[in-house]
Amino acid sequence: MDHLKVRELKNVLAMVVCSLCAALGLSLLFLILFDVLKEGISSINLNLFIKDPAPPTMASEGGLRSAFLGQGLLTFCAVLVGVPLGILGGTFLAEYGRNSKFCQLISRTCDVAASIPSIVVGTFAYAILVKGGPFNGWAGSTALAIIILPVVVRTTEEMMSMTPWTLREAAFSLGAPYHKVITSIVWRSSLSGILTGVLLAVARVAGETAPLLFTSFNSSFFRLSLSRDVPSLTVSIYQYAASPYDGWVSMAWAAAFVVTMFVLALNILGRILVKLRTGGR
Repeated sequence: MDHLKVRELKNVLAMVVCSLCAALGLSLLFLILFDVLKEGISSINLNLFIKDPAPPTMASEGGLRSAFLGQGLLTFCAVLVGVPLGILGGTFLAEYGRNSKFCQLISRTCDVAASIPSIVVGTFAYAILVKGGPFNGWAGSTALAIIILPVVVRTTEEMMSMTPWTLREAAFSLGAPYHKVITSIVWRSSLSGILTGVLLAVARVAGETAPLLFTSFNSSFFRLSLSRDVPSLTVSIYQYAASPYDGWVSMAWAAAFVVTMFVLALNILGRILVKLRTGGR
């Protein structure tokens, strides 16, 4: 009985410590969100979305239209490259290489790659695509695509591996070729999980700054060409927040609020899709 009481006491103590740590972490998170909401909402205005950057003395008349469009263009190009490659790579690992040791090594490598700091990815893209030449948007999109790729690969592999093999056997017995089984049955049954992984990957790269500092850098001019430096919202936030001008700092808060709401919306959408897939469990 004494031994049982000691175990119960340890269990209660562990629960209390874990609860306190969770409360501390959540309180810090809510403090950050509260500051972003308070400062960001008060700084939001229409000029932020429809006008280009202005000099510090005329900050109230300027906006971040070029940065919003540039960030969207960089993210779109990264998604256009990273998502298809990630889905195809995850499909290969789940279907054709499930018993291969080499594919298992690739899968574990993707786990490691998904945890690599984004600044390392940025320096890699800089060394390959920028060094000795101008900053450009292609390098920025490539860096973001590299961040997206392992997340989508692992999510696709895990979701497709959860599809029962009996569904494949049933399709084989009806004479369906393997590629039809994958596209019509396995992909369809795993669609919500794969889409969730894509949304979470996009949410991650939407707030990245370090890779863009080394690749696309930033620009105050409206430009949609990726062959030169491209304006980006996250880098603009970094530069404006560090400036001594109150107008630019206010714009940085407003842009941070927009990015936070965008990432939050993508995460919520991802959770909803997970609930739909699991039947609300």
